[in-house]
Amino acid sequence: MPAPARLPGRDASALGQIDIAGVSKRYGNAEVLSNVSLTIEPGSFLTLLGPSGCGKTTLLRLIAGFIQPDGGKILIDGRDMTGLAPQQRPIGMVFQNLALFPHFSVAENVAYGLKLRRLDRREIDIKVERFLDLVDLAGLGDRRVSQLSGGQKQRVALARSLVLEPSILLLDEPLSALDLQLRKQLQVGLKDIQKALKTTFVFVTHDQEEATLMSDKVVVMSAGNIQQAGAPHDIYLRPGNLFVAKFIGDLNEVPAKVVAATGARVQLETGLGTLDLPRSAVRGFEPGDGKPCSLCLRPEVIEVQQNSAAAGPGAVSMPATVIDRFAVAGVTRLLLGCGERRLTAVAMTHASVYLPQPGDACTVSFRADHAQIFEPLGADMAKAFGERS
Repeated sequence: MPAPARLPGRDASALGQIDIAGVSKRYGNAEVLSNVSLTIEPGSFLTLLGPSGCGKTTLLRLIAGFIQPDGGKILIDGRDMTGLAPQQRPIGMVFQNLALFPHFSVAENVAYGLKLRRLDRREIDIKVERFLDLVDLAGLGDRRVSQLSGGQKQRVALARSLVLEPSILLLDEPLSALDLQLRKQLQVGLKDIQKALKTTFVFVTHDQEEATLMSDKVVVMSAGNIQQAGAPHDIYLRPGNLFVAKFIGDLNEVPAKVVAATGARVQLETGLGTLDLPRSAVRGFEPGDGKPCSLCLRPEVIEVQQNSAAAGPGAVSMPATVIDRFAVAGVTRLLLGCGERRLTAVAMTHASVYLPQPGDACTVSFRADHAQIFEPLGADMAKAFGERS
């Protein structure tokens, strides 16, 4: 999809703020959302991310007005939405199942909401043509929906919602049924359209790569609560707890125990040996002596060297053995035996990188300030994370 131009005649940049204030929702004895509070800035692309059952779709449906909260309020542009039906709210929605009219043409599908508003026929035609062009479907207005590819149908559904010019567009896993290549194309196209229109997009997915690629802000949810909200790179580099660290990207997790925590240092007993690390590596808990914890390392921070190589200053190093290696699309993934644990490291595949063979002895190292130390997951969080797979 080509990058669209900014549409004239509309400035939604000051509209579309959503304030979720202490919202709770129950179904019978099950609490689906628990006192959730969140502000979604106008004109931003925000993604609700989490495993199945975490509450993200329920929160989206509450914003839309399909269900009402049991506690708390949802405000749009400062106006309390309590009791207002979906059609009374300044929102559009793209559903997972698209809900297109198969016996209508592309143009008739896009024009449907405008006809309900009793707009002049000429105005309807102009708007339909404009938004079909925006989603790269110009010239296909007369085609039947049944004649379209999956990606084209997705763009018809998007145009049908956007043609009504809502200040907020809600998207409930709209790309989940598409093949990988088409999905990637539409991810970029959606972000371009959002930038051009400056409409607030609230997107729901369980795909962390999709969330980090498209979003200005990602909200990671689990068990009806927000675990962390922030820019994608902040959440990846500085996760607030072990659930977020495990859910966003690949992770080496090594069970550990605090031996001592004094001043600016923390000493851990781990399956990799006893490690001395900066206290700044500790995330969100007090590392008391004897306390269980998890040492976490992203695969890309682990360097693999020949045995004769020395680790650089400020690095932690240890001997290892290569168990296996896998090359995919220019990236080599190494599975390493290190002490009592296994670690995964990644490296770009090219001639200047040392890539040992399975069975080779090597040295692994990582900068101490790249380590992260978390409390272990509680029972509820561990269960919620297990639902991811």
